Amino acid sequence: MLIPVRCYTCNKVVGNKQVTYEKLLAEGKKPDEIMELLGLKRYCCKRMLLTNVDLVDKMLQYCELKED
Repeated sequence: MLIPVRCYTCNKVVGNKQVTYEKLLAEGKKPDEIMELLGLKRYCCKRMLLTNVDLVDKMLQYCELKED
């Protein structure tokens, strides 16, 4: 799932940073370094990326496929 477009607390745009965050994380960079590179200084904005859990795969297990 995608993260919200804006931070709930300060209303800063964070939705465009998810792809970059995941790419840098896969390259082996530490999360604190990534946050510095992305310009996220507030805790409220950092939590948007750090606490995101992708539940789409788990939710699809419970979805029935309707065949016509």
